[in-house]
Amino acid sequence: MKKLFVLLLSIVMVFSMVACGGSNEATDTTTEAKDEAVKIGVTIYKFDDNFMSFVRRAIGTAAEGSAELILNDSNNSQATQNDQVDMMISKGVKSLAINLVDPQAAPTIVSKAEKAGLPIIFFNKEPEASVLKSYDKAWYVGTASSEAGIIQGEMIAEMWKANPDWDRNGDGVLNYVLMKGEPGHPDAEARTKYAVEVVKEAGIEMNELELQTGMWDSVKGKELMDAWLAKHGDEIEFVICNNDGMALGAIESLKGNGYFGEGTYMPVVGVDAIPDALEQIKSNYMAGTVLNDAKNQGKATFDLAYNVAMGVDPLEGTDWVLDGNKAVRVPYVAVTIDNIEFAEEAYK
Repeated sequence: MKKLFVLLLSIVMVFSMVACGGSNEATDTTTEAKDEAVKIGVTIYKFDDNFMSFVRRAIGTAAEGSAELILNDSNNSQATQNDQVDMMISKGVKSLAINLVDPQAAPTIVSKAEKAGLPIIFFNKEPEASVLKSYDKAWYVGTASSEAGIIQGEMIAEMWKANPDWDRNGDGVLNYVLMKGEPGHPDAEARTKYAVEVVKEAGIEMNELELQTGMWDSVKGKELMDAWLAKHGDEIEFVICNNDGMALGAIESLKGNGYFGEGTYMPVVGVDAIPDALEQIKSNYMAGTVLNDAKNQGKATFDLAYNVAMGVDPLEGTDWVLDGNKAVRVPYVAVTIDNIEFAEEAYK
């Protein structure tokens, strides 16, 4: 009987130890789950794009202490980006933030997100409105594409009227060259169209000497400007660029060809107001630009991506507003030497 009692006691002690061990394991798992940051998958069409590097930095800053970002450089390849989306889904992200390589690929990305039941925030490159409406968990963060072109056109018209000496041959006609961004990109198309239209609407006659794509790139911008100067020389009276990257390349070319010395000023305008461009404005090598607010685009992208990852309304706890196309629009601002400090604050 005594042996039976000892055996029973041993069995009870073993079960007690197992039960205690199970309880501790459950507690540790719960604690770990609470401490684990939510994962958000992010792709950038090209890390070395001047403007997008600042948007990426802003997303990272906004995420600090709140979420784990899985960041991807798509290297300007839509096929690469598609594979990255598959990879991020397999890693258990709770939302996707996608800067498309090709806006026409948006339906493919939406299909992947919808199949996985994941919310998606497109940013900077806007899909067709019908694509966003096709999926109830898809939104966009960016700008109103036409606004930058309108503001740039207003800036050009005002500067041209205020500086009659820029009309080199005195014929009253503004002879311009225009560096366009990526063909088919909504921002490139709108900036090109509206910048010229607004100047003409201000009563200024214009003559287009050249319009070619520089693909947002400073190196290509320099190459284009070198070729145009060799072909047209002092016939060129204004350099209009869809972004600051190309404008910086144009300025480098102009400097190398003897401009900006005594009596050889060439007005150049861009879009983005990146720090390098602001320095050129301060040094009187660039006439002006348009602030494309990278800091707030990045913050809005993260705010929406984080909220939907947590299963709450995309705008909860923010001051952002969605328009009728399910988009948050961050406004543009004209930048010249007169308000340079305002633009500098946007990159701090």
